[in-house]
Amino acid sequence: MAEHVYEKNDRHMGDFEIIKKTWPYVKPYLWKLICVLLLMILMIFVDLASTVLPGYITSSLQDLARDFGGNPSLIAISDMSKVFILCGGLFAVSMMNTILVYITRMSLQKIGQSIIYDMRMFVFEHIDNMSIAQINEIPVGSLVTRVASDTNQLSDLFTNTIVNLIKNVLLLVGVTLIMYLIDWRIATILVCFMPIIGIASYFFRKFSRANYRKVRHSFSVMNAFLNENISGMKITQIFNQEEQKKTEFDRLNDDIVKSRKTDVKIFALFRPSITLIYYIALAAVFGLGTYFCVRYGVVSSPLLGGFIELSIVGIVQVFYSLVSKFFNPIQNLADQLNALQRAFTSCERLYNLIETKPDFRNVENPLQIEHFNGDIEFKNVWFAYKEDEWILKDVSFHIAPKQVVAFVGATGAGKTTILQLIVRNYDIQKGQILIDGHDIREIDIKSLRRGIGQMLQDVFLFSGSIKSNINLRDDSISDEAIIDACKYVNADSFIDKLDKGLDTEVNEGGNNFSSGQRQLLSFARTVVHKPQILILDEATANIDTETEQIIQESLLKMMNIGTMLIVAHRLSTIQHADNIICLQHGKIIEQGNHQELLKNKGYYYNLYRLQYQDQEK
Repeated sequence: MAEHVYEKNDRHMGDFEIIKKTWPYVKPYLWKLICVLLLMILMIFVDLASTVLPGYITSSLQDLARDFGGNPSLIAISDMSKVFILCGGLFAVSMMNTILVYITRMSLQKIGQSIIYDMRMFVFEHIDNMSIAQINEIPVGSLVTRVASDTNQLSDLFTNTIVNLIKNVLLLVGVTLIMYLIDWRIATILVCFMPIIGIASYFFRKFSRANYRKVRHSFSVMNAFLNENISGMKITQIFNQEEQKKTEFDRLNDDIVKSRKTDVKIFALFRPSITLIYYIALAAVFGLGTYFCVRYGVVSSPLLGGFIELSIVGIVQVFYSLVSKFFNPIQNLADQLNALQRAFTSCERLYNLIETKPDFRNVENPLQIEHFNGDIEFKNVWFAYKEDEWILKDVSFHIAPKQVVAFVGATGAGKTTILQLIVRNYDIQKGQILIDGHDIREIDIKSLRRGIGQMLQDVFLFSGSIKSNINLRDDSISDEAIIDACKYVNADSFIDKLDKGLDTEVNEGGNNFSSGQRQLLSFARTVVHKPQILILDEATANIDTETEQIIQESLLKMMNIGTMLIVAHRLSTIQHADNIICLQHGKIIEQGNHQELLKNKGYYYNLYRLQYQDQEK
């Protein structure tokens, strides 16, 4: 598949490069992110306060019990003022923590979705600006995967992964500082586990990233396969290839399953390893922490300014809570690192697509032309789709404004290529193409295409209504203009018979209309946008005789709109052309009007005679 070729050419990027390429999308929201970060720091401080306070409450209760000989009945309400203050503080910080969590999450969701919106729009616009040749090289399934699925992975990155990653890192720093403020010896025990966790995380990240590239590649290949085979299902069924396609799909499905299993194995090994380290650290804190407290006594922590002296039980309780706070972020980091690898892989794929620069762009300060007279000239044009495989060889001709010019020749002679070059679907290698005396490479691409209407053999209709397919959702085009255009090209001959008229729904690809009806809609779409140059490429192919007569009438009317260029195998379509250019092997071999070419008894004469004989038969 072409998908394999394209994706194998994807360049692997380092983390720093990915972050650097992501920065322009994040920069507009930098101050909002800084505000959220400050809120997050406050939230972590409040969260840690709610973790430490229960230990102080326990120590305070132990002090009371010791002071009154373990007889609770002797304790008055006034003696419990410290406990009440601490309990009130615990309630206050818990409420504050809940409010801060809500604010930060809502803010980050809005910022994250805004970043993804900007990125998705940029990627779509980038694809829009790529040439037809470039788009043809990339399977549709791959493009869909990158624009839809890969950007969704980034959505999770900005709204969840990075946020929690930063939060957990800050939480780790905060927990470590508080532990050192309470008892540096027990804190050091926990810090000693950090290098082990760091090494485990490094290897997890390395293997996870490599495997997730395979996962995303496999999904992209499957999407391309599905897009191609669902579109071509009719051929599959006609030739009884269902089993063959099932086998191919099974192989692709198996690749995804294998990649996913490897992903699960890597994560399943990493997460329990972190959990094991957690329990070892917990045992060390309980064992060594109790030993230090018994041997060296209790601690007067500076956290509350000596307000309460922590007892052995209080210290153990605080450290038990802090160990959980210390390892919860680390365990969450495993999930977030996994999500981060997925997101970075998606970033890598998106940026590889973005790095595929359009084959051609506007020159600096391009010409903006509102209206073309329709004077077209080819000057010694050479063109090849592949290097040195020339499709057009030193082609020169001139088309005056309002002229109708037809191109005939065998398949591969270069007829359709000429039409595609005029609208700059491709750029020539040598020579010049002029419209109204201007080189088309100096004209703004949008301005150029706005003045040219194209009617092709394969008419593409979008899902929606007949009306939306004619005006292409341009609200500036009135219903009256659409109706006039339909009448002008005889499309009203079938639209008026439909129950909903212009509001009739169009199925995907327009498969609820015949080829002739789709072509008439294409004509109406072209006419309503008022082009000055019209291109007709095999528009009458594969159409029944009755519909062809309607289309012929439409063409005769459309010839009055502006300059018209026609490619047609049916010579009856082009007999009224002002000039007929005959091409062979990329060169012009003769030209003239219908009668002149018949008198010459050359290539066109033989072509006409063969076609006439076929019709006689």
